[in-house]
Amino acid sequence: MDITILVNLSYIAASILFIAGLKMLGSPDTARRGNAFSSSGMLLAVLITLLDQNIVDYRYIAGALIAGSIVGYFAATKVKMTSMPEMVAIFNGFGGIASLLVGSAEYVSGTFDNPAFLGAIFVTVLIGGITFTGSIVAYGKLSEIISGRPFLYKGQQFVNGLLVLSILLVGANMLYIQGFISAEQTLMLLLALAFLLGILFVIPIGGADMPVVIALLNSFSGLAACAAGFVILNNVLIVAGALVGASGLILTNIMCKAMNRSLANVLFSGFGAVADASSESSQEQGEVKPITAQDAYLILEAASSVLIVPGYGMAVAQAQHAVRELGELLEANGAEVKYAIHPVAGRMPGHMNVLLAEANVSYDVLVEPDDVNPIMETVDVCMVIGANDVVNPDAKDNESSPIYGMPIIEVDNSKTVFVLKRSMASGFAGIQNPLFFKPNTRMLFGDAKETVSTLVSEFKA
Repeated sequence: MDITILVNLSYIAASILFIAGLKMLGSPDTARRGNAFSSSGMLLAVLITLLDQNIVDYRYIAGALIAGSIVGYFAATKVKMTSMPEMVAIFNGFGGIASLLVGSAEYVSGTFDNPAFLGAIFVTVLIGGITFTGSIVAYGKLSEIISGRPFLYKGQQFVNGLLVLSILLVGANMLYIQGFISAEQTLMLLLALAFLLGILFVIPIGGADMPVVIALLNSFSGLAACAAGFVILNNVLIVAGALVGASGLILTNIMCKAMNRSLANVLFSGFGAVADASSESSQEQGEVKPITAQDAYLILEAASSVLIVPGYGMAVAQAQHAVRELGELLEANGAEVKYAIHPVAGRMPGHMNVLLAEANVSYDVLVEPDDVNPIMETVDVCMVIGANDVVNPDAKDNESSPIYGMPIIEVDNSKTVFVLKRSMASGFAGIQNPLFFKPNTRMLFGDAKETVSTLVSEFKA
């Protein structure tokens, strides 16, 4: 068989595996199999490409495969679930820089003078650079190396506009003028501007919007890969990049709808750059009502319906296994137990779903806000574990709040609310939560895992 036919057939097979895997990733029941399908498709694509292209030295390829496999193994087995958002952000950045390097190498080689190919190189380098530095900033915000608050300054929109105009001028020189400055200078200037735009793109975005940013940067990494596919005329890279880009944009749209905000509002509003409500004294909102785990047990023991609302605090405490055990004990005691998952809970899309799946919580007991909000008044106890912004009543009651209009899990309408927190500190968005001061709210202070484990012990006693 002709090698070209074999390569193209293999690329078609790899693309089918990508699409099938992506479809399977939409359900927890088939997600692992979908991941295996997609990985197999990528392995097939890599191997067949090595047969198709003129490889300078296979030793470099083998060395990169070994190094990448080692990094991937440790990333998959050693990185804690609490660090998963940061890892996703870094991986997005790696995807962007890989595409950027491909486009840069092709441009420096000087083999293309067709504006269409040069345009593809320009898009590859630009989006790749934005994705790389934007992902690094997102990593810093998620890991709290830098503040999660938005960074705003006077004349920001003017600076961004000037930066975009400069990028367009460099692109015009790359595509049409060619000679005003050298190819190397053009590339260096484009790289510097793209890196700077990536930083300025993410810096103004607040911590509560990080799930949207991660989804968008994931889309950018796919679009960069797709453009790189046009640069090197690789069909499977075009397909894979287009799939990632499209799915990332769809997820971004879903995240925005979950917050009842437009993408432009997320990117340019500086969410969280308001006066921190936590600066107000607690006396102005009321007094919190602490409760011990032993007293909480007595209330839970008599409850016929319990709704558990997990948040990032559950991930930090690694409490998901203890929560699952408590849920099973509550069910054995005759209570109906559900887990309410807000689409933007945690610090990346699906963060809470991944945590609960790791603890073998059945997908059947996971519900969305729209499923439980209409019947919230019939719920005996809501257990809010480390969540803050997704249960904040200000979203529906306070028009001056930056999260006003965002759909939330309306736990304040239930009969009793237990809030498990280490302290009265505000959430990742830096906004105080009046839920803590509601008359039906009881605060369970301390490490979430220890608190839930104490409740488990009480049920087993």
